[in-house]
Amino acid sequence: MVKTAWVFPGQGSQSVGMGADVMALPTVQERLAIADDILGWSVSDVCQSEDNKVSETRYTQPCLYVLESLLVDLLRSQGQEPDLVAGHSLGEYGALYAAGAFDFGVGLRLVKLRAELMAQTSEGVMAALMGFDRPALEAQIAETAGVVLANDNNPGQVVISGTPEGVDTVLAVVKSKRAVKLNVSGAFHSPLMAPAANEFQSVLAAIEFQPTRVPVLSNVDPAPATDPAALKQRLSQQMTGSVRWREISLTLAEQGIEQVIEVGPGNVLTGLIKRTVKTLSLANVGTLEQLNAL
Repeated sequence: MVKTAWVFPGQGSQSVGMGADVMALPTVQERLAIADDILGWSVSDVCQSEDNKVSETRYTQPCLYVLESLLVDLLRSQGQEPDLVAGHSLGEYGALYAAGAFDFGVGLRLVKLRAELMAQTSEGVMAALMGFDRPALEAQIAETAGVVLANDNNPGQVVISGTPEGVDTVLAVVKSKRAVKLNVSGAFHSPLMAPAANEFQSVLAAIEFQPTRVPVLSNVDPAPATDPAALKQRLSQQMTGSVRWREISLTLAEQGIEQVIEVGPGNVLTGLIKRTVKTLSLANVGTLEQLNAL
């Protein structure tokens, strides 16, 4: 058997029309009805809305979680199972669902709260850099108040997060092939998210996680773990902590993973992984056609 990891994308991978074929299946209607009841709005309607409502944070995160969960269930109905899972930012919730840390409803309620809190956070900005000198970037971040490395995606792509002044200083000093500010509501994965993270933690603390059936690589700690207390603690640090995706990619190879399946819309994560680890076989499952082609 090929040793396989399932990875789950986060905010930024959404698009109008995502999951239309999956959400039209008769077998998923009961699950969608549960989701709509928890959320108070229709996931399928938001995903198909031509006004791009799906790109508003409070809608984006629940829609991605629901679609990724549906795809997990469909993969399992085909007899497929991962040997390891990981998710990028919001995608970590899909990974934890796939691993069995919590059931669908528990995960969706957490994601709903997370999305609402993050959507309300208007302080700070984020910017992506591509083609830069990593030691120079790390040195400048260390010297600049109010800015952190938010997403370490691969050797040539990162996202910084923090105050507008701090981010502007780093962008002005560090040379890169391309730098662009992101259209997000706040400085995600930075200390500026602490108020939202503290409110989220008060709810997360009451949730009971289960031992997972496969190891999970967490954003704040790429070491494989199945212990529910450890995974819950890592998740509690995620909103203010860095997404260490480059290290997760390297860990996949170190753990003997041969194939990586990105479970969700688009191909953001497989694109990031192939620039870090050249030896892995990569596949995407975001549509029924891709699911049936596996």
